[in-house]
Amino acid sequence: MTLLCLLRPVVFLLSSHPRMAMAHHASATANSARLRGVVFDMDGTLTVPVIDFPSMYRAVLGEDEYSAMKSRNPSGIDILHHIETWDPDKQRRAYETIAEYERQGLRRLQIMPSAKELCDFLDSKQMRRGLITRNVKEAVDLFHLRFGLTFSPALSREFHPYKPSPEPLLHICSTWDVEPNEVMIVGDSLKDDVACGKRAGAFTCLLDETGRYDSSYCEAAGIVPDFKVSSLAEVFLILEENFELKP
Repeated sequence: MTLLCLLRPVVFLLSSHPRMAMAHHASATANSARLRGVVFDMDGTLTVPVIDFPSMYRAVLGEDEYSAMKSRNPSGIDILHHIETWDPDKQRRAYETIAEYERQGLRRLQIMPSAKELCDFLDSKQMRRGLITRNVKEAVDLFHLRFGLTFSPALSREFHPYKPSPEPLLHICSTWDVEPNEVMIVGDSLKDDVACGKRAGAFTCLLDETGRYDSSYCEAAGIVPDFKVSSLAEVFLILEENFELKP
């Protein structure tokens, strides 16, 4: 029995985009969309979530500002863009706080279940693998070293502008010499990963381990992914049944 058979899950096709109108439960055919590369988020996608983001936001913003921002932004707080508006001294203190939380996260870094197997599958198909994260380059380098996986290009937050801007994904497409609609981005953030992919014109797959993002939530946010999965194991089926994997 193959690995793909062992990992067959239930996956959800959320988008009604015409390019995704192919039969969801049929094997990939000549009519399936061509896919030439997959781009991943890192924290919470390729690695197990370990950073306590609400605690970090409170430490940076203070309880009152955090509560106010959370009520104004139900789909999630974009703290990096927010602190760019602060004066230099306040920015420095904020980045130091964020860096400390990220260092704590690095000490507990764990690879997400099925991430290695998924990468091996993509390698067997000679598919390109890229990475876009809002974490720092140090975290990306440690991930590559600790788990023996390499993504190229691997863009950290030193690349500007960062997600949800489409620019990181468009940069990877340009580097690969492929069109955005020949790439899929996989990530656990609706407001960062899926928004980035949608703006670039790529296929999008939302990793939602907890069931937070139902269809009504996505529609209310105005960001609807092409696919939604609850584990990376389910991405195998997405790739196998909806795409022609041709590098």
